[in-house]
Amino acid sequence: MIYQRIGALIRPRRQASNLARQQTGRPFSAAAGNPVHFGDSFYTMYTLKLFLVIVLISGCHADLHVAAQSERPSTQQAMIKEEFIFEKAPFPSCHASTLVETREGIVAAWFGGTRERNPDVGIWISRHDGNGWSPVAEVASGLQENGDRFPCWNPVLFQPQGGPLLLFYKVGPSPSQWWGILATSADGGRTWSKPKRLRDGILGPIKNKPVQLKDGTLLCPSSTEHAGWQVHMEMTGDLGRTWKKTEALNDIKEFAAIQPTILVHPSGRIQILCRSQQKKITESWSADGGRTWTAMQATTLPNPNSGIDAVMLKDGRALLVYNHTEKGRSPLNVAISEDGKNWQSALVLEDQPGEYSYPAVIQTADGLVHITYTWRRERIKHVVLDPSKLLPHGLPAIRRAE
Repeated sequence: MIYQRIGALIRPRRQASNLARQQTGRPFSAAAGNPVHFGDSFYTMYTLKLFLVIVLISGCHADLHVAAQSERPSTQQAMIKEEFIFEKAPFPSCHASTLVETREGIVAAWFGGTRERNPDVGIWISRHDGNGWSPVAEVASGLQENGDRFPCWNPVLFQPQGGPLLLFYKVGPSPSQWWGILATSADGGRTWSKPKRLRDGILGPIKNKPVQLKDGTLLCPSSTEHAGWQVHMEMTGDLGRTWKKTEALNDIKEFAAIQPTILVHPSGRIQILCRSQQKKITESWSADGGRTWTAMQATTLPNPNSGIDAVMLKDGRALLVYNHTEKGRSPLNVAISEDGKNWQSALVLEDQPGEYSYPAVIQTADGLVHITYTWRRERIKHVVLDPSKLLPHGLPAIRRAE
């Protein structure tokens, strides 16, 4: 390739020199356009200089290429698997996945139908037995006893200690009018109980999984949209039979926030991270098991008004999946923090044009991290990471909203 480049550059000069030689008997100077008297030694010197320049440039390019190649495995080696939960399905559109580990394996759910808000949107599920994903199956719809049908929204799976698998979801014409539903499974998601509507004022976890506190209480991250975007917490000590809730945790004049995700730090402090309309992920902290919370503040991380999720790893680090941008829903990123305040980039899951959004993330008993997310509203993608191989580094530049 180098010699081809040299030849392409030398050929016109040699042709000019040959023409000059025929006309004057002397070669042509490429620098001044005048005859010179050193004959073909000019080409030797010119070729040597040109060769050295191209070798230098090519060497730098090769070094950069090698560096890029060596960097790619260092950032991507943590990814063990990436796959679609299904290739074909009875619905054209899907969104808002959730996943959980049970004794039988991993279970994932999402809503799917003609399109978001369409009355035919139901809750669909698939189970992974260690070998592959089961065929997708609809386990809930918004069909009412009077024959009316409303869309389903935002399923949340959770496996409490000493209880059945829980499936929370919402039914209603819109997020400002929906209500909470709870179904349970005693066999790892193969069969489900009859859905029960939660009491008025309780929606259950709105997008992201609850955490089970030491006393057995489920702390459920929730929010409402009927009177502005407001975040609150809901608590149940008996797996959904009775409930308590906090007041709103944000002042809507300062932050319009929804869909919190919960991190329980090794110190016992609890942190929530929220989607907001202010182009930032917001946060609040609790030191008393979620009963009271600090004033909501913006973090340094961007948010394009899209869902996020996080998990506290067994090694004490916090892992967050989010869109590192102020507009659009690409890229989709993984970040790591030692304290929940200072975040570093760990992995880019998607960076092509399109929508890659609404992640769900868990850490399974074997220490691996499982992530599901919406892939262009067409499929649900599943990624498995080894968190011990993540190599955190500086956060990328933020794509700013106009």
